[in-house]
Amino acid sequence: MPESNLAERSYRSEGQVSGAKVIAQALKTQGVEYMFGIVGIPVTEIAVAAQELGIRYIGMRNEQAPGVCLVVSGPGLIHALGGMANANMNCWYTECCMSPPVSMAETPAVCMAASVIRNAKQPLLIIGKGAAYAHAEENIRKLVEQCKLPFLPTPMGKGVVPDNHPNCVGAARSRALQFADVIVLLGARLNWILHFGLPPRYRPDVKFIQVDICAEELGNNVRPAVTLLGDINAVTKQLLEEFDKIPWQYPPESKWWKTLREKMKSNEAASKELASQKSLPMNYYTVFYHVQEQLPRDCFIVSEGANTMDIGRTVLQNYLPRHRLDAGTFGTMGVGLGFAVAAAVLAKDRSPGQRVICVEGDSAFGFSGMEVETICRYNLPIILLVVNNNGIYQGFDTDTWKEMLKSQDATIAAPPVCLLPNSRYEQVMTAFGGKGYFVQTPEELQKSLRQTLADTTKPSLINIMIEPQATRKAQDFHWLTRSKM
Repeated sequence: MPESNLAERSYRSEGQVSGAKVIAQALKTQGVEYMFGIVGIPVTEIAVAAQELGIRYIGMRNEQAPGVCLVVSGPGLIHALGGMANANMNCWYTECCMSPPVSMAETPAVCMAASVIRNAKQPLLIIGKGAAYAHAEENIRKLVEQCKLPFLPTPMGKGVVPDNHPNCVGAARSRALQFADVIVLLGARLNWILHFGLPPRYRPDVKFIQVDICAEELGNNVRPAVTLLGDINAVTKQLLEEFDKIPWQYPPESKWWKTLREKMKSNEAASKELASQKSLPMNYYTVFYHVQEQLPRDCFIVSEGANTMDIGRTVLQNYLPRHRLDAGTFGTMGVGLGFAVAAAVLAKDRSPGQRVICVEGDSAFGFSGMEVETICRYNLPIILLVVNNNGIYQGFDTDTWKEMLKSQDATIAAPPVCLLPNSRYEQVMTAFGGKGYFVQTPEELQKSLRQTLADTTKPSLINIMIEPQATRKAQDFHWLTRSKM
């Protein structure tokens, strides 16, 4: 080959940059600090190139997990991550420092909303996760306290105003929704979580005031009396300015407040009675009562499951905004461990000592259980609590299981909701070097919680056995949870 051609080829080789390095550099330029994914040809090179530039790579085990990672930064800010490379999903995290323009609602609409609230006989605020994303906690708390309004948080709106605030009516949720005549939706959607805003869960004549940053969300399922399109923090401030001009408070001794307080008292008494039961195996309320007693106030709570998530959100308290993650808008199972991993990565780097408590039903844990290896590989500050009732919704004890299989094969005899009784999920954790606990009594649960919270050197999993037929306390409405079998 002529010498000139060799020189030209060498020059081209030295000047070439791989596509992987171009992608990695683009991510670095955008301020990306963390990448979550599962590698394989041709994306392995991207992860390697990212690491070479100082981007931290967290390799997951289930392709669902990196795609649903949520991470927490700064004062608890939750960022959704997204991204996909071929069949392998990768997501990355960046902390945005830009200050986008703040969208405010139209003044006449704000005045109308304030008027509707003033004329309400039975008002209610519903605080959704949109309010958490908007960092609206300071202004929403001012609105609650200045106007003496009852409020109800949605699952991921918990903590925007602390759950132990005297105006929180979470313990009277059904009663509050059913009889409120004016409901202010602060970043909350009228989807299945809020029963679509329809009777019989709501009054037919209820007036909704909907505050949302997304125009496409306004008027979904129910036509609002007033729509306030804008940043939730800014719009709440606009409402406060209206109530500053003409001061107004909802009477704390009203019949509505009396109704709500009575229902809260009776529901709390029913939950307390269930929690105090001494019979074994334990029930959900006994478990969550003891967990709540020991939870750090600043911990991140991740939760998924059926009864585990539903009951857990009523008992486990949140005192800070953006500190709760669960199955969310679509009720998607399998997201919990991915959420926990991402939250723990940030907690480990930025808030050493802060814990992530991941509360899983045994069925939900099965979706992404191999992420336990990820947790141990990166030695993340996660405590996994698997509430184990041997099934999906309900299961059977060992004796009943064996009796069922005496005459028929499990594919015919075992109900579709059954899982193998007394599965030792804690051994998944110990197999990878973490700490595992198998508990059957309140005393064992209390002891294992104390030990795991005191030990910050390793992740832990507590496998908590409960009554296979345990369920929720009596409900006013069953249409979302009752099977037609």
